[in-house]
Amino acid sequence: MALLLKACGLALLVALGGTARADEPLEALETADAVRAYQAVGRLDIGGTGFCTGTLVSMDLVLTAAHCLYDKQSGERVRAQDITFKPGLRNGRAAAYRSIRRAAVHPDYIFGEPDTLHRVATDLAILELAQPIRQSNITPLVVDQTPRWLNEVALVSYARDREEVPSLQSSCRVLEREDTVQVLSCDVDFGSSGAPVLAWLNGVPRVVSVISAKSLYKQERVALAVKVETAVEDLRGHLAETDGVFKREAPKVRTLTRDRAMQGAGAKFLRP
Repeated sequence: MALLLKACGLALLVALGGTARADEPLEALETADAVRAYQAVGRLDIGGTGFCTGTLVSMDLVLTAAHCLYDKQSGERVRAQDITFKPGLRNGRAAAYRSIRRAAVHPDYIFGEPDTLHRVATDLAILELAQPIRQSNITPLVVDQTPRWLNEVALVSYARDREEVPSLQSSCRVLEREDTVQVLSCDVDFGSSGAPVLAWLNGVPRVVSVISAKSLYKQERVALAVKVETAVEDLRGHLAETDGVFKREAPKVRTLTRDRAMQGAGAKFLRP
């Protein structure tokens, strides 16, 4: 038996009384052994006013959410030089500290546009470190470029009230997929933006999507994530073409059907 809910314009099929595996609770990665496989995940300190989560995906590139790079009050881009990446941060100490040289956001992303599927689907950015991280104890996570039909994923993130230690949720459910957006049962909060959604493939954790937002429909909390697939290579190319400098252009218009619009249905859209 299933209950059909509407949240953010997406049909969420939630199993009731079935055999769906329950989500694992968050686990604080407080020891060196616990965090070893996830040292590439770090906290991004943004201009001294907030933080997000980011993932080292090569020696000099960090993947995160595009909205993390904007001042939520003024709507202006935060200077790259005012962002610091702290991989493996635990209780005040990180495995490395790196400033950012430049950044590229998804070319279709527009900060401040209405909360729609399009906004979530383009909420990706890549940051180039001022200096590469070549430490043997920090291995960049692999981005999975193969489209996959996943039922369960894992998540490593920092968030409000747990900003000093990364937390692992080793299993949460993929509730629904809509083009490049995933709806997840993962536990996220403010600061989780940009966190890597992982799938263990052949014994190796691979990044399959990035947390963009959380949404609330009545008592059902869900996380919204944008799939990466070829996005890192696309963003890398965009970074090289623009040298991190972006011109303001008229937004590209994409038509959404009524059912796909993330409006109505009593959904409340919140930024993690």
